Amino acid sequence: MPGIEFDARAVARGPLFDGRTLKALHAYKDEISLRIAEEGEKLVRQRLHVVLKNPTGYYESQISVDRAGDGYRVSDSNVIYGPWLEGIGSRNSPVTRFPGYATFRRTKPLVDQRARQIAVQLLARYKAMGLI
Repeated sequence: MPGIEFDARAVARGPLFDGRTLKALHAYKDEISLRIAEEGEKLVRQRLHVVLKNPTGYYESQISVDRAGDGYRVSDSNVIYGPWLEGIGSRNSPVTRFPGYATFRRTKPLVDQRARQIAVQLLARYKAMGLI
């Protein structure tokens, strides 16, 4: 029986081997966090427009997205009366009748629901670039 021999050489090149894919994955992860936080900021602002009775604009102007460790967070920039508006301050009910608006607490589940959709849309964009 005759023997069959062959030689094969594999050349490792392309985005997976030169580091572009890993770099794109890190960028994707960071952008997902940023986009989700921006969506949260948008929803918090929308809710504040509805619940605030006599808005001066100051509190709403302090809502921002900030880097927090590896991700991002939505905050009111530590406005002194922020906990009172949220309803977690020491001067909320039962001390006073005002229970707070729970803006951040009520917005979080909405953001969680939209997070997957945001990630999938971004993934499609990164796939179109051919790096993931």
